[in-house]
Amino acid sequence: MAAVAAATVPPARGAGWEAQRRRAFLFGLAPSLAVLLVITLVPALALFVASLTPLSLTDPAATFRFDDPLVNYRHLLDDERFLGSIGTQLKLSVASVVLQLGAGLGLALLLHARAGSAGARILGATRTVFLIPMVLPPIVVALIWKIMFTPDVSPLHRALEAVGLPVRSLIANPDTALWAIAFADTWQWFPFTLLMVLAALQMIPDDPIEAASLDGANRWQLFRYIVLPHIRPVLVVCGLFRLIDSFKAFPLIYVLTDGGPGNVTEVTNYYGFIQAFNFSYWGYASAIAMVILTGVFALSWVIGRAGWNGGAR
Repeated sequence: MAAVAAATVPPARGAGWEAQRRRAFLFGLAPSLAVLLVITLVPALALFVASLTPLSLTDPAATFRFDDPLVNYRHLLDDERFLGSIGTQLKLSVASVVLQLGAGLGLALLLHARAGSAGARILGATRTVFLIPMVLPPIVVALIWKIMFTPDVSPLHRALEAVGLPVRSLIANPDTALWAIAFADTWQWFPFTLLMVLAALQMIPDDPIEAASLDGANRWQLFRYIVLPHIRPVLVVCGLFRLIDSFKAFPLIYVLTDGGPGNVTEVTNYYGFIQAFNFSYWGYASAIAMVILTGVFALSWVIGRAGWNGGAR
């Protein structure tokens, strides 16, 4: 019997099997890593190299000149227009991310609370309508809001005038232009947060909520101590994705304001665009792009680390 039992025991997985598994794993990842290297690291390296040169279409000989590789970065420190664009970018990023998280979270809670009611089918259709802005091309969204913000053709402005509340063009007013762009960006992308948070809400077990309700917890306490800890990681992920995408609001700015009025909506990437394609200073524009890339990585790391640590507590 002992011999039979010993014969039925499978052989232990040795180091040879582990080595084969690792090789198979790396072999499967190799094509994806090669594509990632080509489409991300190589252009990033080319961008970094260009930022170390005085590359300009008016001076092609400067393409590979590295006499003073940090000259572009030194100029950035003295460029008041560049420094101002960083502040504008931070304002736009904070406003759009906060608005998108707030709108997405609020609507997700509403749809989740009504999921079992008689109006579930209506809210389900409404949920589908909410997804429409997210699938539209950015240039189409920009054109829609260009019409909405232009008083002569805007149905919104016409309605306000009809009730005796005329409003100036929001994108022509220096005090409201940046907020108008943040609102248009929020309109397009809050459905992303809505979908992510709604999926997280549907994964929360019912037992803790029912137990807390029986103990007398009100709705705010249920949200603060049960719902929020469960969806915090999802909110962090949504915030990171939207933070990164907020640095790519170029179509909205290009169509709605062209960086104006004045420079109040001239964010950093738009300033880099001007330097590269209006003035042909490609080396200087590459340095601007490297600063943006570094800043996005730094902000993502800080926010992600703070968010996950908060969730761990």
